[in-house]
Amino acid sequence: MSELHESHYARSADGTKIAFHVTGDGPRDLVILGGGTIPFDLLWDDPGFLRFSRRLSTFCRTIWFELRGWGASEGNGMDNLVGEIFNTDLCAVLDASGFERVALFGWGYSTAPALHFAVTLPERLDALVLFNSYAHYVREDDYPVGLPAEEIDEFMGRFQEGWWDTGSTLELLVPSRVGDDRFRAWWTRSSHLQVGSDEVVEILRATMGLDRRSLLPSISVPTLVLHREGNKYIEVGAGRYLAQQIRRAKFVALPGGDHHFIAGDLDGLVDEIEEFLTGARSGAEGDVVLAAVLFTDIVASTVHQAQAGPREWSRLADRHDAMVRAALAHYRGREVNTTGDGFLATFDATGRALRCAAEIVAGAKDIGLDLRIGIHTGEVEARGGTIGGLAVVIAKRVCDLAEPGQVLISETVRGHMVGAGIEFDDRGEHHLKGVPGTWRLYAVTS
Repeated sequence: MSELHESHYARSADGTKIAFHVTGDGPRDLVILGGGTIPFDLLWDDPGFLRFSRRLSTFCRTIWFELRGWGASEGNGMDNLVGEIFNTDLCAVLDASGFERVALFGWGYSTAPALHFAVTLPERLDALVLFNSYAHYVREDDYPVGLPAEEIDEFMGRFQEGWWDTGSTLELLVPSRVGDDRFRAWWTRSSHLQVGSDEVVEILRATMGLDRRSLLPSISVPTLVLHREGNKYIEVGAGRYLAQQIRRAKFVALPGGDHHFIAGDLDGLVDEIEEFLTGARSGAEGDVVLAAVLFTDIVASTVHQAQAGPREWSRLADRHDAMVRAALAHYRGREVNTTGDGFLATFDATGRALRCAAEIVAGAKDIGLDLRIGIHTGEVEARGGTIGGLAVVIAKRVCDLAEPGQVLISETVRGHMVGAGIEFDDRGEHHLKGVPGTWRLYAVTS
């Protein structure tokens, strides 16, 4: 479920209304510039964005600044390329929010106005953070990163086609979430609600044509440059160049290839920002809850697929997925993701997880499939759109040991169900790969 955040508005010098949100109550003041195709109003629906925001809130008051012409802000998006217009817009938002001096977070498309602001109005900044950023996109004799000028048109043509071909856009901008069907659907819908592909391409093409390299030696505020090593949209060399040209800038190469800050190792990203702005890493945990973790797996799915053929297997897989999702909905389980031949889900009550598992196994037999299911109850941590923690690993290892048609559980689950009238068969102690100690497991018999 998304969180509700009120949009605020400030009027710029020419009367244009600029939208922004304010979150957190930490000691540092930070402005995050919009720089992607999805407006902040819709980003609140994404778990990765929520985690990023919550982590920042532990040490910052944060303004989420919607650039002119994007999201709920009025005006023409091309005007953001005019530094003086952007300056007046940002100052209007800072004044309306009561922020005097801030750290400024620019990334992607918003890097150019961020650099201009840092040079022309340094009195309003106490730090600059650049993420997946570039000062110039066109390769030159003295600038060996980016694309050659003659390839820009072809690249933008592919990008515009990818606006409707979701897979290629995701692969370029958020590759770590390509396999998440729900994220794919949300990304497509949210991107198309922003602006049309023609307008996006026009703005991006104009941004690529800018050359802000001459500004870099004049930046005097402390600067942190962060860049994902595998970024295919803006290669890591562009980030290294920024850090080399800005005096005393710190450069950190981050693992992964995601361009957008809502994807990838969000905690690693926030840790670097926190240490830069506060001098320490708090190691603040994400959302940790106690949950029953359930894994399902289709037994011998490859054999089934080979025997049935691709068309019939596709129909059978669709029936399987619909059956599992219906059971999860009935028992108030939360589908986290699919795992190729099965599902990962969580429940806030162990008993519902067991009853749901029994229904899923029975439903699978009705359509000619055998499933194995593993369940463990423990603390799980929200990580973007998925979950993590040792409890997830244990549940998966338990599932791997289950027999066809069997629901196998850990000792912890059995302890939660004392007096519930459910019977279990002791299956002895087992070593779970990667998990310390031995674990006594039980099969659900009734």
